[in-house]
Amino acid sequence: MAGLWLFFMALAVVYLLPGPDMILLLQTGARQGKGAALATALGLGIARGCHVALAALGLAALFKTAPWTFDVVRLVGAAYLLWIGIQCLRTTMLPSLNSAGSTTEKSHWREAIQRGLLTNLLNPKALLFCSVLLPQFIEPHAGPVLAQFATLGAMLVGVGLLFDSAYALVGAALGRWLQRSPSAQRVQQWLFGSLLIGFAVRLTFVQQA
Repeated sequence: MAGLWLFFMALAVVYLLPGPDMILLLQTGARQGKGAALATALGLGIARGCHVALAALGLAALFKTAPWTFDVVRLVGAAYLLWIGIQCLRTTMLPSLNSAGSTTEKSHWREAIQRGLLTNLLNPKALLFCSVLLPQFIEPHAGPVLAQFATLGAMLVGVGLLFDSAYALVGAALGRWLQRSPSAQRVQQWLFGSLLIGFAVRLTFVQQA
């Protein structure tokens, strides 16, 4: 497909824009360390794979024919983001990251995967993004449409994982730096928590195009 490079560039631009996924990764990396942040990135990747599959099945058309389904997903997703933001604000101190391989941290990885999965899966904008972007790069004469859709979907998930892993590592590095400054920890706590709550509020006002 001649447009694969252009598709990659479009994805890069989208993944560089600040959003709830990026903030969640940075917050998790700073709060729980590299392992939990990478687990969150994995959850986000699984969610994007689900969105690609749902887009191929035409679920976005259901949002058009039954707008209440879009509203349900939107409000549930906003409530989930709000809950994460409030949990972030309620946390007082960062745990020590020196026990990165401890059993306690490993027990949080499943929760981190679930958090990443639900954060993205309950965002109807992510599904609409897949449903709008992918068909634009399908070339009817370049081979089976399903195979092209699968290739583009794999690229979308793979590029997302690359960016998300980078954000996870940045968040972990931020967490190590924050260990030295309790006041910086409080700033991080309120900044990330407020941003997540802000994204939740914005999601409640999102309307279908």
